[in-house]
Amino acid sequence: MNWKNKKVAVTGAGGFIGSHLTEELVKSGARVRALVHYNSRNDWGQLESIPEDTKNKLDIFQGDICDQVFVREFVKGQDIIFHLAALISIPYSYSAASSFFHTNVIGLLNILEAARAYKPAKIIHTSTSEVYGSALYTPIDEKHPLQAQSPYSASKIAADKLAESYYCSHDVPVCIIRPFNTFGPRQSAKAIIPTIISQLIAGKDTVDVGNLDPVRDFTYVKDTVSGFIRIAESNKAIGEVINIGSGKGISMRDLLSHIMILTDTKIKVCQERKRHRPPKSEVLRLICANRKSARLTGWRPQTDFTEGLQETISYIRDNIGTYKYNAFNI
Repeated sequence: MNWKNKKVAVTGAGGFIGSHLTEELVKSGARVRALVHYNSRNDWGQLESIPEDTKNKLDIFQGDICDQVFVREFVKGQDIIFHLAALISIPYSYSAASSFFHTNVIGLLNILEAARAYKPAKIIHTSTSEVYGSALYTPIDEKHPLQAQSPYSASKIAADKLAESYYCSHDVPVCIIRPFNTFGPRQSAKAIIPTIISQLIAGKDTVDVGNLDPVRDFTYVKDTVSGFIRIAESNKAIGEVINIGSGKGISMRDLLSHIMILTDTKIKVCQERKRHRPPKSEVLRLICANRKSARLTGWRPQTDFTEGLQETISYIRDNIGTYKYNAFNI
């Protein structure tokens, strides 16, 4: 696909993945309309971190994905919609489930209804590997049963099924991208890799973590962004659910050890109970089967895991003042 002058809208553009995707689309020549959540500080989230010349090319919309009238205006006239706006914190979902369903389900409903009215060529809806729950088999393909082991997961399952229903009922050209764990620069300490790195770099006496037994599949953010773009470029992806992941798993214990080696630190590890999920909510194993993405879009991860970690460590070291490393960031 030739992205030059393509009208592209990105919801959740101020987030971790959204800011990287927005930046890459601008580099590709697209005319990008970026939605950031309205706030009184005029804060554009992680879009504040992108180069000034890139930022100046953006059409920034400040608003709320849950406002139907606002979303219709945001979608109007756009060729492709990347929908990333969501609440994502699993710990926070235990105490704020209503907010998760409102944002993740009603927010998507507003996008889909606007798409019925204005007919963009394609919508890429962002799911999550958390919808699979603890793996019944690995690697996990797109046919794996969905298991709602947290309110966050339940809200994303509902959103995915809503997207599927609009494809089947109204022929809305929606694709569902299902990234496994993404990491890289700009990610907040709500995620495990920045949590570990920021504490080690800050020189704390202990590194505070939760359960170290779960296994996750990590993909560097540039590869995840490439997956979004490849899916948008493939007509074969319409109506499909497509996993994006490395196909390799690592335990949190081994991850911690690896990061300690890369940062040349070795300190006491404290497994805090407050950082553990409830036992039945813990997802023990997520490893991606990415054959479908390769077959339909040609996507495969390109970044070596250690190289990605080194890039992330460098970023956090340069921006350590922005990390609340003494707190449990839910």
